[in-house]
Amino acid sequence: MSKKKPMYLHRSEDGAEPRQTRSYAKKFRVTPAYRASLPDMMEAAHHTVHGVNVPIQQVGIHNFKLPLKYRTKAGQILTLETSVTGTVSLEAELKGINMSRIMRTFYDHKNEVTTGEWMGRILKNYLRNVDSKDARLRISFSYPMVRKSLRSGLEGFQFYTVAFEGVMTRDGRYRRFIHFDFVYSSACPCSAELSEHARDLRGAYSVPHSQRSKARVTVEEVEGKKIWIEDIHQHCLNALQTETQVMVKREDEQAFAELNGAYLKFVEDAARLLYKEFDADKRIADFRIACSHLESLHSHDAVSVICKGVPGGFAANFMDFGSLLC
Repeated sequence: MSKKKPMYLHRSEDGAEPRQTRSYAKKFRVTPAYRASLPDMMEAAHHTVHGVNVPIQQVGIHNFKLPLKYRTKAGQILTLETSVTGTVSLEAELKGINMSRIMRTFYDHKNEVTTGEWMGRILKNYLRNVDSKDARLRISFSYPMVRKSLRSGLEGFQFYTVAFEGVMTRDGRYRRFIHFDFVYSSACPCSAELSEHARDLRGAYSVPHSQRSKARVTVEEVEGKKIWIEDIHQHCLNALQTETQVMVKREDEQAFAELNGAYLKFVEDAARLLYKEFDADKRIADFRIACSHLESLHSHDAVSVICKGVPGGFAANFMDFGSLLC
């Protein structure tokens, strides 16, 4: 019988102890002197940089979660689970950033109500904490709003995907954006017309096609102005009318069918209707709107993108239509 090979981390079958002992010192306590002795990669010489010694435009953390407070337009404070993405720039001579400092910065402000000004303070703090020149912050959350049914009087919670984004540039400029997803029904004008033709000329019953659709609206606030999430929702509702419903009875389902018939729209119509609504709000400096109609006639989607057209502002370069599935 051949002798068993010794193991590094586990006891072998012949009873030999592992070469490397493993244990966790539960009673060990860190002293200030011990903490000061710990190696810090931030102190590594620049020649330890791997690859090319060039700046990195964004480096940081994604999907760091914590509960944050938000104020509704009516003044209510909501505490919502929030996903955080925070990045900073990294100069060429630095090996890396201390990412835990970004997280600790959030915990320093966790009990404050989340606003555009709050995001500005966070950005300034972690620029200082990690010794960087540019910083970007995005916080994403699901925002609840009570919505009434069309005719029965029922109420239910509709949840909206929302993100606040802030950008601090090395010249001291601070820009803030709100991203808002609005889900609606889009009934095809062509299909409706053809269905009426079939009924009129041949007495044929047919159902025009409609589909669940989504608009992603990104707005940049005018400096010193405040636009609420509820305001963005109302603009979308004013423009498109056919928001999907939460609680319904038969009279609500019938009303929704009538509503879709009253507000037929192609994806091009949706973009232009939203443009008209958001362009009229003087609190909004710039905007970009992407729409996706998840076709029930085709195996592909119909999409559109429109922006305000501000020189140097948003461009109609949105291509992530897969994120508009709903």
